[in-house]
Order: sequence, then C-alpha cells, then structure tokens
Amino acid sequence: MTGERAGLLRKERGMLPDKVRSAIKKQRLLSKGDKVVVGVSGGPDSVALLYILKSLSKELRLNLHVAHLDHMLRKDSAGDRRFVENLAHRLKVPFTCGRINIKELAGRGSLEEIARNARLAFLFRVARKIKAKKIALGHNLDDQAETVLMRIIRGTGLYGLSGILPERRMGKFKIIRPLLEVRRREIEKYLRNKKIKARTDLSNLEDIYLRNKIRNRLLPLLEKKYNRNIKEVLANLALSAGCDYDYLISQAKRKMRKGAASITLKEFLKLPLSLKRLLLRLHIQRLSGDTRRLTFRHMREIEDLIYNRPPGSVVDLPRGLSLLKRQSCLVFRKS
Repeated sequence: MTGERAGLLRKERGMLPDKVRSAIKKQRLLSKGDKVVVGVSGGPDSVALLYILKSLSKELRLNLHVAHLDHMLRKDSAGDRRFVENLAHRLKVPFTCGRINIKELAGRGSLEEIARNARLAFLFRVARKIKAKKIALGHNLDDQAETVLMRIIRGTGLYGLSGILPERRMGKFKIIRPLLEVRRREIEKYLRNKKIKARTDLSNLEDIYLRNKIRNRLLPLLEKKYNRNIKEVLANLALSAGCDYDYLISQAKRKMRKGAASITLKEFLKLPLSLKRLLLRLHIQRLSGDTRRLTFRHMREIEDLIYNRPPGSVVDLPRGLSLLKRQSCLVFRKS
C-alpha cells in the first residue's frame, strides 16, 4: 500500500468518530467524567457506537458499561449474548446481561412495545446499579427517517414528527443517541474498514412489522421514484418539528400549576389551540406516565367535552384515566 493510499484510508477511518465527536459536542450529549451505559444488541449500529465511544473514552474521560438484553425471540439470541460479552471483554469494558422471554408477555400489548419497555427497564436497572446517569443507544439517521414516516402513516402530530430525539430525559436518566446524524451506510463502511464484525438480525429482512415494510419497501421506492435524499429530508423534518415542539411545550409548561390535577376553564379557553392540546397532553402524561396510547380521537372527544357537553360529563382516556367536566374546571381522575 502506498503512503498516499494509507493516509487516505486513515483519514476515512477517522471520519465517522470525528462526526460523532462533533455531534456530541454540538448537542452536549456527554460531559467529561460521565459514566455511560451503552446498550449493545450485537448489531452493526450498537457495535459501531461502542467502538466509537471507546475511542473517545480517554479524551472525554468516559466510564463505559455494556448492557445487553436477551429477548429470547430468536433461536440464536444466545449467540448474540456471547458475541456482545466477548466484545466487551476484548475492549475491556464491564458487561451486564439480562434475559426475558418476551413471547410470554405477548398478550399484554404489541410485541414491539413490550420489547421496547422491557429493554428500557433493563437499561434503567443497570444504570441504577452502577450509578450512571446516561444511557447511549445506537439509533441512526435511517432509523429516524423510518420512525417519522411510520408515524405519519399511523397518524401523528408535531410531537410525533419530532421522531427520535438525540437526548431525552426519562426520570433520573438521560437517553442519548450520538449516531442520530449518521447514515446506516456510513456505519457499515466504518465497520468494513476497521474489519469489525457484527451480528445480523435476519428478521429485519422480513416484512413482519410496519417498520420493516417501510425500511425494505417504501423508503427504497421513495428514493428511486421521488427523492433520492428522502431520508435526509425526513430527518430534517424531525429536527425542525422538534425545535418548534420544544418551544411550544416550554410555553405550555408555564401554564401548568404545580401538582394540580385540574385545569381552570376560564384561563384555558383563552389559550391558542396548540397550547390547549399540549397542556392537556402534559396533564395526561404526568398522571399516566406517557401519552403513547393517546390518539387524535381522544383529543377530539376532550374538545367535544369542553365545548359541547354539560358539566358532569366524563371522557375515558387510556391507562385508567378519565376527564371530568365541572362548571369552572376540568378534573383528571385516575382509577
């Protein structure tokens, strides 16, 4: 290999870590001395994330800890666990593994939602145990585009268009996604150049879930027939929507009374429609934990309650929550 070619290869190998370092700095995802749980499935994204964070760990004085949850959904899931354990050992990073049979919980909701909740609960347990405040996940720009498109298809508002956030506070922890500005092909190229192996989840190639159909069929069609930069366009849409949503939510929070489970109608009716809906969502989120099951139909029903129904009327909401209309206020009740 010539000196020029070797220099170009070294430069190329450094491009992705530099891009991630820039994103971390720009978005203030990490601070020097942070203890970070890195969720590693064994797939290309999480493996690349671990290698990049490890390469930056000395500079940023990071204390990394690998966490892997075996969902027991595939026959070779034990192979994923062994792969991640060996990887952590090779990189000299502490490792924690958990196992849960997701199929046994399948009757309690969608398999995707159950797996996601189980994974987050596991990561929180690990973070709590090692006293870490941050959890790093390997979502990339392609994941962002898929998420935005999936939410548009299912129906969403401004919050849903925000897609996957680079940083999200959940209780005492922060979920960070340092690869969110990185294309999947950049990650695959980085791994090839570094000769790093990763596990392949063959179920991602099957059109079982809506996300897989979007990834394998719809996005390639949109790229080929309509806009070759559709993934960047969708990711930019998420960024713009996220900025607007952040401002609106900050205004809505100023209207909330600390600890109150009611809204005064006289003040509420003076607000713009966007702030009314956000204020309702904030109250629902505070009482039920999240708004994942809250639909546009629920919001329309609440608005009908406010404007058209008499005092004493009630609207039932997800997770055992209800909203009672009184003469001068709206009262949230939890069963």
